Amino acid sequence: MQRRGRNGGRRAAGALLAGLLLVSGCAAPDDGAAPESTTRAVRATLDRRAAAVLDHDTDAYLATTDPGATALRAAQRRELGNLADVPLGSWTYRLRDVTAEGTDRATADVELRYRIKGYDAAPVTADRVLDLKRDRAAGRWYVVGDRAVGDGVQLWQQGDVRVVRGKHSLVLGVGRTDRELNRIARTADRAVPAVSAAWPERWAGRVVVLVPRTVRDMAGLLGSTAADYRGIAAVTTGQTGGTGRTPADRVIVNPQAYGTLGTFGQRIVLTHETTHVATRARTSAATPTWLSEGFADWAAYRPEGRTAAQIAPGLADAVARGELPAGLPTDEDFGFAGDPARLARAYEGGWAACELIAGHWGEKKLFAFYRAVGGHRGRDGAVEQAMHEVLGTTPEDFTALWRDHLRTTLG
Repeated sequence: MQRRGRNGGRRAAGALLAGLLLVSGCAAPDDGAAPESTTRAVRATLDRRAAAVLDHDTDAYLATTDPGATALRAAQRRELGNLADVPLGSWTYRLRDVTAEGTDRATADVELRYRIKGYDAAPVTADRVLDLKRDRAAGRWYVVGDRAVGDGVQLWQQGDVRVVRGKHSLVLGVGRTDRELNRIARTADRAVPAVSAAWPERWAGRVVVLVPRTVRDMAGLLGSTAADYRGIAAVTTGQTGGTGRTPADRVIVNPQAYGTLGTFGQRIVLTHETTHVATRARTSAATPTWLSEGFADWAAYRPEGRTAAQIAPGLADAVARGELPAGLPTDEDFGFAGDPARLARAYEGGWAACELIAGHWGEKKLFAFYRAVGGHRGRDGAVEQAMHEVLGTTPEDFTALWRDHLRTTLG
């Protein structure tokens, strides 16, 4: 999965969505496999739980929770209320394993799978660990603990979710005004057709945008710390790979950094992020960051009519100082926590490389090159083979041409 970002008006990008419904996680004890009767009873409890979520039936959901677990019941009542307006298309629990702890206690290893109706072609998944106990008098099993595997939370754990539907977008926000969410939806609606014009393959043609209350809440959705995302306007989450059934991406906005941008900067950010959504199935572990981020910037700036110096001011300053980069940006150059100027130049260098391919070989070759790199079995040799087969060049010759391109367009 990717999670790559940008400072200011051009820093954004890719990768992760985690847990759901309660606290932090730890491994379940392994006291032995549960008997089949226990597994069937636990599965029935989870099925009732899932049906209650889809029916927005709080009472039925809480009926699967231990009546004596006061804090858990209060938290889950609150979360279901926060989730009420989210248009769920499906919500299921896949039971991986049940571990017995005596005759009346069990721990279930569960994969939550859910889809947003009209937006998710495949489910988003989240690993959970549920603790259960049997009430012999009632003849049923109750949930007494529900925790995520990992540190991330879901948006509805952070507060009541407001929902705004755009023409090509669904914006889900917590602690944000309807006016703000509607403005983001309008920008996302403009981004989607721009991406479709830049990317030749069919894709979903819609995007889900999450707008948390603060950068700290944004980091919480990503299972990280706020320091990693200060100044990062937005990121895209999702699973890379070429199966065509990748889980739906979420564009997550940092309301503080995004709010400091003007209309143009906000449009660039959301178009960049939406490009990651469109190209997700063609992006893999073989794809270097300069290509995935450079292509997203190329698609975002493509219809804007800006000069190279306007798009890449950091590199333009470096060229003016006689500090021409020796090579294409490395993955490490894109680190969120590094030098902001270095990060900006990395994005600009990736954009310049994609602009060079589109200008020198043509846009169709740029698309073919992106697909060829992402389709390689691994990182080793991916760029070299694609450059040879698609562009008829070598990495060494391409780098020399790229440096000349920077000197010519930015000097």
